Amino acid sequence: AAAAAAAAMDPERECRVLSIQSHVVRGYVGNKAATFPLQVLGFEVDTVNSVQFSNHTGYAHWKGQVLNSDELHELYEGLKLNKVNRYDYVLTGYTRDTSFLAMVVDIIQELKQQNSNLVYVCDPVMGDKWNGEGSMYVPKDLLPVYRDKVVPVADIITPNQFEAELLTGRKIHTEKEALEVMDMLHAMGPETVVITSSDLQAPLGNDYLIALGSHRKTKADGTKMTQRIRVESPKVDAVFVGTGDLFAAMLLAWTHKHPNNLKVACEKTVSAMQHVLQRTIKSAKAQAGDGNKPNSAQLELRMVQSKKDIENPEIIVKATVL
Repeated sequence: AAAAAAAAMDPERECRVLSIQSHVVRGYVGNKAATFPLQVLGFEVDTVNSVQFSNHTGYAHWKGQVLNSDELHELYEGLKLNKVNRYDYVLTGYTRDTSFLAMVVDIIQELKQQNSNLVYVCDPVMGDKWNGEGSMYVPKDLLPVYRDKVVPVADIITPNQFEAELLTGRKIHTEKEALEVMDMLHAMGPETVVITSSDLQAPLGNDYLIALGSHRKTKADGTKMTQRIRVESPKVDAVFVGTGDLFAAMLLAWTHKHPNNLKVACEKTVSAMQHVLQRTIKSAKAQAGDGNKPNSAQLELRMVQSKKDIENPEIIVKATVL
């Protein structure tokens, strides 16, 4: 325990993340959206590309390959044979295949045996709401795998409101109900739950989007402490792809740097997001020209251009402790 504490106190000790996500040749989603920010923030990132596509599927065309669960297992075996399968964090996002997801769970359980302090950050990507109506954009049979196998081994989860409702079977109409749903999610396993977006009414008005966070930890004497926060961020009028992947990666980094302060971790994460999105929309509009709607290529996140904001975000969005 003393060694672990010493390691935790040593900022120079390398912190290694295994990120199992999509890869695109062009643009920023999945591993392409997660790797650069994590590296900029000082993490070693080992990536397994669950798919390799030319670009994200929001474009008119895409081509590429999909990694199956046997191939995932084979890559992991290679790491194991070389005894380099020790990680501080695992990060996962969008997956379409139940057997692949089940294999991810097996790998995480084995990694947690290697390192009991391993933190698994899971974005349970299943669907979203459009105009108040929720719909799934992954096969329906992924829901029970997430609910019964994935979430119980996760330490940090970042569902949107619709995904939080799917996982708990409870609808959210009010902030109070959202907090109850987060409690249900804690009870399933994760000690940190962030509902990344919701259609709740923001106190600041309709131009703002609400995110809610809850961190529950058990103190040495067995009592539980819960910190809850609300973050209101300005809505940006465009459809971006890869924002959830970027959010989860930065939340991983900032909760690592502020382990008992979800407020600060979320402020830094959401502020950095705002900087990236504002830069992206400004640039996309300039490229599209007056009165034209920017296309998918023009709306790719301005990741490299935002390096300084990712590394040291000026806090432009404050969180409220509930």
